[in-house]
Amino acid sequence: MQIINLTRKHPYKLYIDTSFAFNFKYFKETWIFNCNQGCQHILAHKNIKISQISKIIITELHVENISGLLGLLSSLSLINRSKGLHIYSPAGLEKYIELGKKYSQTKFHYNLYLHVIKTGLIINNYTHHVYTLINDKYRLEFNIINKETYGKFELNKAKSFNLTVGPLYARLKQGYKFVLPDGYILAGNNFTSKNSPGIKISFINYKYHQRSSIEISSKSKIFENKIY
Repeated sequence: MQIINLTRKHPYKLYIDTSFAFNFKYFKETWIFNCNQGCQHILAHKNIKISQISKIIITELHVENISGLLGLLSSLSLINRSKGLHIYSPAGLEKYIELGKKYSQTKFHYNLYLHVIKTGLIINNYTHHVYTLINDKYRLEFNIINKETYGKFELNKAKSFNLTVGPLYARLKQGYKFVLPDGYILAGNNFTSKNSPGIKISFINYKYHQRSSIEISSKSKIFENKIY
């Protein structure tokens, strides 16, 4: 997973990093947190195709977070995108998009799915989960959790024990233990390589740390708003 800062900076202006892209090369998808003005140029500079964008998460209905959204949605339509796009945001974004389409006389040639963010699990991907929480200042904060992956099953070692190919292999890969009639214990961790632990990434949407933010981001890599 590649994480890219999409916030454009000017040497004579204060900026807060609020826009990031999560590029998942394994399943060729890109998730975007907030669409700042110029985010398309940064994606192009990083050789990331906008056609791979599958999800957009708007953390707050602030002009800096949505200034590049309509342009991005229009660009996706111009490249003849047919795959649906999911947008997660606080309530009110739908009206903004409809007004933008009306006054720019733009139509999207793909299905646009708008989800109003609530606390709890909002994205359940087969490798990643995204959870939303609210801090003491009633701002949304996010945890992106990469699931733990099991180690590679050592097939030759299993065959050396004359184990029959079948559901038993899957159980051993998951770490189960089995006791044979003679008392010998087959431990799953003896037949697999080391598991890869998951990663927890926290998006802290407030520059001053709150107790709830610290609790939310426990044991995680932290992305927070930074002033430049």
